[in-house]
Amino acid sequence: MTRVWLPEPAQKTGGLPEGMVADVWTGGEPLPGSADEVEVIVLPFGVPEQLVAKVARLPRLRLMQLMSAGAEKIIPHIPPGVTLCNARGAHDPAVAEWIVGVIIAELRGFPRALAAQREGRWDFAPAQSVAGKHVLIVGYGSIGAATERRLDGFGVTIERIARHARPGVLGMEELPAALPRADVVILLVPVTPETTSLADAKFLAAMKDGALLVNAARGAVVDTGALLAELSSGRIRAALDVTDPEPLPEGHPLWSAPGLLLTPHIAGAVAEARPRAYAIVRAQLARYAAGEPLENIVNDRGY
Repeated sequence: MTRVWLPEPAQKTGGLPEGMVADVWTGGEPLPGSADEVEVIVLPFGVPEQLVAKVARLPRLRLMQLMSAGAEKIIPHIPPGVTLCNARGAHDPAVAEWIVGVIIAELRGFPRALAAQREGRWDFAPAQSVAGKHVLIVGYGSIGAATERRLDGFGVTIERIARHARPGVLGMEELPAALPRADVVILLVPVTPETTSLADAKFLAAMKDGALLVNAARGAVVDTGALLAELSSGRIRAALDVTDPEPLPEGHPLWSAPGLLLTPHIAGAVAEARPRAYAIVRAQLARYAAGEPLENIVNDRGY
C-alpha cells in the first residue's frame, strides 16, 4: 500500500486510487505516526518553511504535491529524489477574473466613485474604455491564457511574453520594446532570481504615461520603492493583489498611495478553488498509483 498524507479525510477530497491509504495531516506538529512510511504528501496551505523542510526529508517521501500554483518558497527545501508538483490550473479562473475585474475597475474609475459615495458626493468624471486598449501579459502561461479568454470580448489587443519565445508569444528579451506599447501591463511571472524586482525603476519608466500595472504574481517581482515613486508622481496607476512586504504592515506608504487599487492576496480565494485543486490532486494520485508520468512538475525546471 502507498501511504499518502492529505489535508482532509480522503472522502472529502474525492477518494483515493486503489492501493493507496491516507492519513490526515493539517500542516502542524506532531506529525502523523506514519512519517517513516509516507510516499506522497499533499501539502496543506500555510505550512511554515521549517516544517516543509522537515517533512520533505522523510525517508520514503517521493512526491510533494501542492494545492497552489506558487512554489518558490517550497523549491529550496526539496531534496534530490523528491518530485515537487504544483496545482497549475486550479486557480486560473479565479485569478483571471480578478485581473479582468481590476482592469475594468481602474479604467472605469470605480474606486473614485466608491470614495465619493462614502463621502456623499456626486463626483461626475469621465473615465476610459477597456475597448481599444493594448494589454501586455508578462509571464504568459495558463493564467495568462485564461485572462486572455476573458478579455477576448472587450476589443483589446493582447501581446504575450514568456520566459521563452514560442509561436504567438515573445521571449523576455522583447520586454523593453513591448512595455511602451502597453496601456495595461499584467505580471504573472513566477519568482526566480531573474524575475525578482523585474518591475524596477527602469521597467516602470518604460511604461507609457497613464498605463496600469497589474500584479497577480508575487510581491517580490515589483520594486516597491520604485512603484511608490511612480504612483506618487501620478504618471502610472497600479492594481496589486500581492505586495512586498506581505502582509502589508500598518502605516506602510502603499496603503495611501495615489492611483493604487490594493487587495489582500485574494485573487485565487474563491469557494471553488479548493474543489478545483482537489480535482488536480486526485488526477495526480491516480497517475502516481498507475506509474504514469506526473504532471505540473516544477523542481526540474527551476520554477
